[in-house]
Amino acid sequence: MGLISGQQYIDRINNLHPEIWIDGEQAKGKLSEHPSLNGIMKSKANLYDLQLKVEKLDKMSFKLENGERAGMAFFPPKTKEDLEKRRLAFQEWAKSTGGLLGRSPDYLNTILMTFTQAAELFKSQDPKFCENMRNLYERATREDLSFTHTFVHPQVNRGRYYFELSDDPVAAHIKEKTNDGLIIKGARLLATQGGLTDELIVFPQGGVGESCMANGFSLPANTPGLRFIARESFDYGKSNFDHPLGSRFDELDSVIVFDDVLVPWENVFFYESKQLSGQVYSQTSFFPQTVHQVVSRCIIKTEFILGTIQLMIHTINIGDYDLVQDKVADVIIALEAMKAFVLSSEIQAKPDRWGTMTPAREPLHAALCYYAKIYPTFSEIIQNLGASGLVTIPNEKDFHSPIRGDLDDYLQAANANAEDRVKIFRLAWDLSMSAFGTRQSLYEQYFFGGPLSLAKRLYAGYYRDPQIEWVKDFLSIKDIEPGS
Repeated sequence: MGLISGQQYIDRINNLHPEIWIDGEQAKGKLSEHPSLNGIMKSKANLYDLQLKVEKLDKMSFKLENGERAGMAFFPPKTKEDLEKRRLAFQEWAKSTGGLLGRSPDYLNTILMTFTQAAELFKSQDPKFCENMRNLYERATREDLSFTHTFVHPQVNRGRYYFELSDDPVAAHIKEKTNDGLIIKGARLLATQGGLTDELIVFPQGGVGESCMANGFSLPANTPGLRFIARESFDYGKSNFDHPLGSRFDELDSVIVFDDVLVPWENVFFYESKQLSGQVYSQTSFFPQTVHQVVSRCIIKTEFILGTIQLMIHTINIGDYDLVQDKVADVIIALEAMKAFVLSSEIQAKPDRWGTMTPAREPLHAALCYYAKIYPTFSEIIQNLGASGLVTIPNEKDFHSPIRGDLDDYLQAANANAEDRVKIFRLAWDLSMSAFGTRQSLYEQYFFGGPLSLAKRLYAGYYRDPQIEWVKDFLSIKDIEPGS
């Protein structure tokens, strides 16, 4: 089959009938027609259609051995040029969404690629588990499968020394092992687009304490007993005029409930293994390859934000103010810094132990830390520049009502008519102030662990002994050992 079209994606998800709960009701019928899901499904369908365009085919895909094509995110890079090809493909998809889909298919496809390249790890428990991972990858590339995932336990108790030691823990765990497979009971967070993908990938949270939670496996989204409980949708059924972003790109984050779910042995990658729970992250290129995709998307997202801000400035003619120029310069600096981070990672790339060309970890980790801190300032800049203009934003129906004349007279701008001005400022509002916009800010700050957690990891993992020795030599100091 190879690459699929947008309609094939929609038809496949409609035919799955996964168990999704939204606003206290189970979603029934065609998910693509559900008012909370049709916007995001249509946006994802556009991504699949984009990679099929003749002029995009070589940029967005590669040839498999059977002659069919697969998405570039599945492509295991062997050279630095391959990393550049992957980045350009990531950014092609990101351009069609303004970088606002954090879980576009290339994110999980990249993760699956990294785990598959290191599939030999899973042989330490059972040779079949290595083959299970490779089989999933081959099927995914052949059928252009989409995935969501969960790596996180529920926030029952975030105390520093809390571990779930009860006989019936809340977090998803192995309840029973049978001849057919593992029986999983409990819950996990946080499946973005839960139920809107073909499969769910489950891997352990870092630093797992209990072996019953130290598991890795995959499941079809419609597996019996698998339940996705979605948060309130930020697609309120409004038009693209009223909610230009939320109506298109709200991804719906979900809690996943495993109600005695059977995971067949052919879907298991490892189980009850604290060792593999750590190695799957530390002994693979999971982090650098995944963050390479993330930072590539963030560059496009920052370009979209910069374009929005500059259009606001032009519309109301505030570009001559020093403060305005200073704020725009901050966004430009952030954009160029993110470009530099990803390019630095590619220039310093080296093959990992599995032969996969892997971007340098340090600049990518720095990029995560930087973006988590800088992203909230983008919303502040939009709010500072837009001021009251971000709340004087009548909706589309107002422009088709008897008061249209008032709007045309009193909401016009220096360089735009009233309707265009409102369109621009509604976009800025949806980017920085709406439920959708504030979720975007939360996502960019915390999806990889939070600003402080990221900074601590960077501090702990950044090798800086050469710099210490250099300064010691400069001062002729001999007896101080490098340390914390």
